[in-house]
Amino acid sequence: MKAVQILGERGNYRLALASSLPKPVTKADQILIKVHAAGITADEVSWVEVYKTPSRIPGHDISGVIEELGPSYDGPLSIGDAVFAMLDADRGQGMAEYAVASASEVARKPKSVSHAEAAALPIPIITAWEALSRHAKLTPRSRVLVTGASGAVGVMATQLAKVLFDAEVVALASEARHEYLRRLPSGVSEVVDYKTPGWETKIGEVDAVFDTVGGEVLSKAWSTVKSNGVIVTVADPPPRWALEKGVVPAELASKPGVRYIYFVLSVDAEALSRVAGFIDEGRVKGLDVIEFPTDQALDAWAYASHRGRLGKTVINFC
Repeated sequence: MKAVQILGERGNYRLALASSLPKPVTKADQILIKVHAAGITADEVSWVEVYKTPSRIPGHDISGVIEELGPSYDGPLSIGDAVFAMLDADRGQGMAEYAVASASEVARKPKSVSHAEAAALPIPIITAWEALSRHAKLTPRSRVLVTGASGAVGVMATQLAKVLFDAEVVALASEARHEYLRRLPSGVSEVVDYKTPGWETKIGEVDAVFDTVGGEVLSKAWSTVKSNGVIVTVADPPPRWALEKGVVPAELASKPGVRYIYFVLSVDAEALSRVAGFIDEGRVKGLDVIEFPTDQALDAWAYASHRGRLGKTVINFC
């Protein structure tokens, strides 16, 4: 099969498009998916997990059709079903014509979007879902600030906060993306330009901050959270307090009652299934995608590494 491979070592790698790698084989209750499209997470080239796999194939967000079910699979899915999945970080290997997934990673694809559009969704959906539900523990009609709101995770978070919790959402993004955010079906209550001096003093208090940016933006966001509120971040790179034992945020000195969490997402087929339903109902809009054919896979990775791009980069394998 054809697949993207990472050759070399971390910090000294190169990408290649291989054409004769072995097709994976299912075991136990695994699911073999004929991949129609795979979404690119450009930062993956720095993740240690992919370098531990024998194939060195990256890729976690995929959409395709079930080709084979393992001998002990007894779930609701069938051969021929259109599905999308987030493959576990320890295994990945989705950027290929075929990929193996576990039952806990796979959900039926939203019917109203293409495979390319579906392949852009899993990591953003699950990250936003876990941040809001599991870590921020939002309650109905909370007031939430989402930083980096026009990014893939931010777009999902602004919508899910409204759909799941009827939250009042304040979206922090560049002015050029404000109209896009206002047009989302679930809507945002307020959009704020992160380039505006003192934006953090003009928002007012929020119950929760979901940060996707980190750095100075995260530090400023502390000014907006209530004294008993919560800050959840998935910033890359993570804040120092997320990496070093015994280190706490400097901002905690003035707001000791604030909970602060950094997390790495886990696979969650239930979240994918729920949000697929919201998309098909028109309550949540998917992401804009930029599609590349298989033979332009390396160009796709180069494009995906540009921070200023609009849309999620996807490689079509079918």
